[in-house]
Amino acid sequence: MKSKRIIKSLKHAFIVLALLYLVLPAKMNAQGESAVPFLLIAPNARAAGMGEAGAALSDDGSASYWNPGGLAFEKYHEISITHSNWLPQFHLSDLFYEYFAYSGYFEEVGGTISGSIIYLNLGEFNRRDEFNNDLGTFKAYEFAITGGYSTKLASELGVGINLRFIRSVLDPDISQKQARGIGSTISFDIGTLWRPSLPWIENRLSIGVNLSNLGPRLAYIQKTQADPLPTNLRLGFGYKVIESEYNNITAIIDFNRMLVRRYPQINEIKDSAGIVTQKSEESYTDNLPKSLVSSWGSGGLKKVTIAGGLEYWYGSPKLFALRWGYFYEDPNHGNRKFMTFGAGIRYDIYGFDFSYLSAIEENHPLSETLRFTLLISWGGETEEWE
Repeated sequence: MKSKRIIKSLKHAFIVLALLYLVLPAKMNAQGESAVPFLLIAPNARAAGMGEAGAALSDDGSASYWNPGGLAFEKYHEISITHSNWLPQFHLSDLFYEYFAYSGYFEEVGGTISGSIIYLNLGEFNRRDEFNNDLGTFKAYEFAITGGYSTKLASELGVGINLRFIRSVLDPDISQKQARGIGSTISFDIGTLWRPSLPWIENRLSIGVNLSNLGPRLAYIQKTQADPLPTNLRLGFGYKVIESEYNNITAIIDFNRMLVRRYPQINEIKDSAGIVTQKSEESYTDNLPKSLVSSWGSGGLKKVTIAGGLEYWYGSPKLFALRWGYFYEDPNHGNRKFMTFGAGIRYDIYGFDFSYLSAIEENHPLSETLRFTLLISWGGETEEWE
């Protein structure tokens, strides 16, 4: 039993180091582009089953994440609950992701009000001092609470905005009466969804744009070492390939670009003779709104990720769905490549979606990721995309 606890602690330690490498301030990490990357995790099984794309298919409870503009077309209430054991290759039961979302149309405000909670549990860790004395355990986790409003500017155009509170607790060490690994900030999103009534495409096209995670930097230790949020631009297209009473096929594709600009910087320490005795690598980043433009100067279009997929529905009303997707990232800028598969079922006010991720790369930490989403809808209907 003791050896199992040691192995589990080592695995946890590895994960924490990986997360710290991604999110700690620039002076400690010159490679990670932003803080709190958990905000970029696909929150629902439906979109996850289509390659993690959803900007143009925002017509369910998770739309506040993919594109809040899509909620403007909803005329009902819905609850969406997702669970996923995160990084399954590590086989850690206390490393998991939870997502809860609500959206509802209210005639009194002329639009849809939404709210969501994202929670990533990173597990329990053992703390020891420099003499290897046991100082007890602590839990690491991150969460975000989001509220939003969506409405129509025209019969074919919906817009939405989100406001979010973010909290990251990586190491709540208060031994020195000062928390060292805790950071909080706020952010907002703005999105729009257009469903044009064009005769030559028979109202089958949907176009969505979402600019997310705009806000002040997040600091864990000092404000001067704060890192930017993962500001992200998402452009999505959806098209109904087949549309009939019992059989419907929709194709979607998303183009994503992280709008963070980080500049590497090498500091040299020289002795009295001018000889370099020590080098340290640091970095600094541009602030908003400058980074929205300057980020394109680093990597350009090569840093654009592409996610797309197909969704087949059978039934009238829709009863059963099958999904497939693919995600691609440039080899020099992350090199993530994976296929996704999914299925869904709807009955009365209930729905259930499932997705599975199959990584192209062997032993990838995300390989075999499963997501399960429960949906409950009531009181009205969606404006059909037709």
